[in-house]
Amino acid sequence: MESASELASQPVSESALRVLIAGGGTGGHVIPALAIARELRDVHGAEVRFVGTERGLETRLVPEAGFALELVRSGQLKNVSLATRLRTAIDLPLGALECMRLLGKFQPQVAVGVGGYASGPGMLAALLRRVPTLAFEPNAVPGLANRLVGRWVSAAAVNFEPTRRFFRNAHVTGIPVRAEFFAVGEKDADAPPRLLVFGGSQGARVFNAVMPRIAKALLEYVPGLTILHQAGARAAEKTAEAYRAGGADPTRWQVAEFLDEMPQRFAEADLILCRSGASTVAELAAAGRAAVLVPFPGAADDHQRKNADVFAEAGAAQLRVQVANDALMESYLLGDLSELLLHPQRRAEMAERVRKLARPNAAQEIATMVVELAHLG
Repeated sequence: MESASELASQPVSESALRVLIAGGGTGGHVIPALAIARELRDVHGAEVRFVGTERGLETRLVPEAGFALELVRSGQLKNVSLATRLRTAIDLPLGALECMRLLGKFQPQVAVGVGGYASGPGMLAALLRRVPTLAFEPNAVPGLANRLVGRWVSAAAVNFEPTRRFFRNAHVTGIPVRAEFFAVGEKDADAPPRLLVFGGSQGARVFNAVMPRIAKALLEYVPGLTILHQAGARAAEKTAEAYRAGGADPTRWQVAEFLDEMPQRFAEADLILCRSGASTVAELAAAGRAAVLVPFPGAADDHQRKNADVFAEAGAAQLRVQVANDALMESYLLGDLSELLLHPQRRAEMAERVRKLARPNAAQEIATMVVELAHLG
């Protein structure tokens, strides 16, 4: 595979559609952006290049996917120290200047901002150069970068109807999700029940702390139940020790550092306990799985809570707000999980409602918007 620098140094095609995608940081930004890029490349023959920062997942995932990646300076402004904000205040205009240079070299017909560190300088540079812009916003409430440019972009692709108000020319497209999630069918009614617990690739402290203490009671309440718990590499051993200390039947629970083949894990689960990042809730909708959502309270602009609110209001998931008191959280989660696991009809109703929130053609719709902007530009 060619390196990012080798790809970035290749000559620019004068005939192909050229698209610059700016942003990244977390998987919630990078993975949908790659799905959009693949659709543009494979279906529309576009040449796609990414702009990111050295601290984001894009440094690994973008080159692995075969796309060129340019790194610029940028940083956080929210929920960080004064020193970090000052550094970002200096880096942001420098990053915008670097993006201006990249735009001049690559000459894209469209720039797409996907949120995250590099989205701000990338979109600012595109607006200053009068390059048509598309903002992609997966969360119910936009992050800072997309909020700042929302009224100035040419168009926007959003995941939730209420989010349209933050942007010009916004369309509800949903989030690109792997096709394997849409292929998840109903679970065999005769198979033993399973609870899937995960808090993202790094795990979630609240799940790692609370689940081992309620597992014994939960397994006693729900006949035949098994638990698969992704705890994250740093916490897996300690979490497994806590399950053992709690007295839960060791043949009925498993703690893993990281779980791959997530569509298969969803297919095996009757109920999922998870956070409510944009990609996670989109995967739940695609797979049609009932879930208890516990939003990460430290998420920027409380966006995970607002994502979960949309699902809870539609009857598509159970929302459980995290509280600081672990004993109280244990009581809440034991009640939520046992109630849903013991009532398959309620889970079935939830699964039916969550499927209605799925958007199977998100990548195609967003790519079509990019192509239309290129023709208008």
